[in-house]
Amino acid sequence: MDFQELILKRQSTRKYLVKDVDKALVAKCLEAARLAPSACNSQPWHFIVVDDKDKIREMGEAATGLGMNKFAAGVPVMIAVVLEKMNFTAKVGSMLKNKDYCMLDLGIAVEHFCLQAAEEGLGTCILGWFDEKKTARLLGVPKGKRIPLLITLGYPDCEIRNKIRKPLEEISSWNSY
Repeated sequence: MDFQELILKRQSTRKYLVKDVDKALVAKCLEAARLAPSACNSQPWHFIVVDDKDKIREMGEAATGLGMNKFAAGVPVMIAVVLEKMNFTAKVGSMLKNKDYCMLDLGIAVEHFCLQAAEEGLGTCILGWFDEKKTARLLGVPKGKRIPLLITLGYPDCEIRNKIRKPLEEISSWNSY
C-alpha cells in the first residue's frame, strides 16, 4: 500500500472484533515507534502493552467519563505510553526554545505505532481522556512519571470512514501567514 492509502486507512477505531492480536504484530508496531525520530535522539517514551483482559477492563473504566471512551473496556489490547526523561541536550534545547520537545517526540512515536498498525490491518484509537493516576497505579508506573496517552489496538469491526477535514487552503499558506 502506498503512503496516501495508508493515511486514508488509519482512523480512530472504536469498535473491535473479539479477536486476540498476535504479539508479533504488536512487536512490529512497537518497532515502528522505536524507530521514530526524536529531539537529540532522546527517545523519551516507554510503551506498556496490556493484553490481560481484567487490566484492560480496569483501564477502560479509568478512561470512561462524561460519556467518553465507552468502548475502551472491551478492546483486545491497550497500550499505555509513558513519558520518560529527555536526554540533557534535548532538555536544554526544549527549555531554551520554550518548546515541549518530549511531547512532540511522543506524538511522532505514537503515530508511527498507529500507522504500522494500520499497515498490518489493525485499528487504533489514541486516548487522552482517562484517569492517569488510576492507570499508573494499575500498571505499576513509578511516581513522578506521566502517561499522556493510551492507545487501543485490535482488529476493526467497522468500515473505513471518509475523512472530513478542513480545506487545504484553510490550514496552509505559502511564504507568509
